[in-house]
Amino acid sequence: MYFDALTIAAIATELRAELLGGRVQQLLLPDRLSVAMEIFASRRRRYLLASAHPQTARVHLLADKPRRGVDTVPPLLLLLRKYVRGARLVDVRQPPAERILHLAFDSPQGPVTLVVEAIGRYSNLILVGEDGTVLDAIKRVGPEMNRYRVVLPGHLYVPPPPQDKLLPADVTELRLRQTLARWPPNTPVRQVLVGGIAGISPLTAREIVFRALGDVDAPVETVRRISPLLDACRTLTTESPQPCVVHDEEGEIVAFAPYLLTHIGVCEPVQSINAAVAAYFGRESSGGYQTAKAPLLRAIEAGRKRLARRRARLMEERVAVGDPESLRQMGEAILAYAHQIEPGQSELIVEWTAGEPPLRVKLDPTLSPADNAQACFRRYRKAQRAAKEIPAQMAQVEVEEKYLEQLTHDLATAENRPEIDAVAVALAQAGYLKRKRKSSSPVARPMRFTSPDGFTVWVGKNALQNEELTFRRASPDDLWLHARGIPGAHVVVQTKGERIPERTVEWAAGLAAYYSRGRDDTQVAVDVVQRRHVRRLKGGRPGQVIYRHERTLQVAPAAPRET
Repeated sequence: MYFDALTIAAIATELRAELLGGRVQQLLLPDRLSVAMEIFASRRRRYLLASAHPQTARVHLLADKPRRGVDTVPPLLLLLRKYVRGARLVDVRQPPAERILHLAFDSPQGPVTLVVEAIGRYSNLILVGEDGTVLDAIKRVGPEMNRYRVVLPGHLYVPPPPQDKLLPADVTELRLRQTLARWPPNTPVRQVLVGGIAGISPLTAREIVFRALGDVDAPVETVRRISPLLDACRTLTTESPQPCVVHDEEGEIVAFAPYLLTHIGVCEPVQSINAAVAAYFGRESSGGYQTAKAPLLRAIEAGRKRLARRRARLMEERVAVGDPESLRQMGEAILAYAHQIEPGQSELIVEWTAGEPPLRVKLDPTLSPADNAQACFRRYRKAQRAAKEIPAQMAQVEVEEKYLEQLTHDLATAENRPEIDAVAVALAQAGYLKRKRKSSSPVARPMRFTSPDGFTVWVGKNALQNEELTFRRASPDDLWLHARGIPGAHVVVQTKGERIPERTVEWAAGLAAYYSRGRDDTQVAVDVVQRRHVRRLKGGRPGQVIYRHERTLQVAPAAPRET
């Protein structure tokens, strides 16, 4: 679901009306990536949650008092208790069309701002001092992870780079026409709106197009008049919020928005956007699975940090050992000019070619020329080995990082305890989690669907199921699909010797897109290949593969019913 810039704008309006001037009485951590505050305002206690979870980042008021979910006390919570507990909330501000909210507090220790960045996997909660420096963050980001934007205590707070898009307030009929003209005629208009206007999420874009054109998938070439699109855009981005939630056929809340949704499900207006968001995300906490997921998230985060340290060490080692070719030249130069080296000499300067910089060789004055040469050749051989080994080790680090990305996705989409346990087993097998007792791997049971043309389609929900499906269940002639370049499910279409209609291929591709990290995108690239061309990645973890002879489809994520 999209916790987008329009939602944040509506929430900011409500928070200003209900919480400004309120005093923070208590702070706690419901989980390792969230902070909850008890704020006494307008003679009542309110509870504000800010989360930096990659899949569910958000900020909103809660209906009930949250429970503490983390026993350890991280540095950020200590600083929040020092600066924010007892402070008054004096400002709530959103940068234009950004998924960011600034909560400014005035305390005896001085003004501070809690910056809530609800920007997907880059989400963060950052406490910033009066001078603009970072006091701490729920996710520390060092230069080895992001050179442009370091988020560490003592560093100046740098906001995320601005979007190269039109602000909603700047959209005119001419600019909207020019934006549409830059895209191919068969491009869906909703995709153009997302790519060209800041703050427009895929959900908002679909609603705009449906109101203006009556078809959420209408392509650019069908647009005859710009004014209906412009009017719908202005209505949703500038008029007073009309919060709602949308129910599916079984009555479950499947969407929310700060405007009435007319293109999906059964829309129910609600009193506030905070209530809508709390109702939607309340589905997670009601199941109680966040407590089970919390230690696994910690193990994944610890694994990421360990890999980042390993990558930094390898880079330092690569610099320290030096260039093999230069070391070889130095050794040969010492041997060639040994007769000119005086006892106790500390440097040899050799003019190899006229006009070229001289070769400068540092010498150990306590060694003979022959011993100095041998020292260079030893370093040369070490550098040679490093030139072969370090790239291989760096490649292995990248493999492990991608595996942790897959497990993060698996955990985010886990809907029951066996699926959570499968992630725990995968982490333990990879050495990222210590298991208190021995346990066998959960039975791998991929999901089974039937395509509109009657073909059986299997979907793996996690790394272990992906391994089981691809290399034990699938036949060489079956079609294999996967979202390109991002974590997701392995999808297999059973052919049984028959030709697969293109409609089924596209249907299965939509399924692969839905069960990937690109679920909330309007379009996802999905690779399609025969299973015979899929191989296990050498040195990889379960479910990590390489493949060839693929073709790539651009599809919208779609979730059919399980059979």
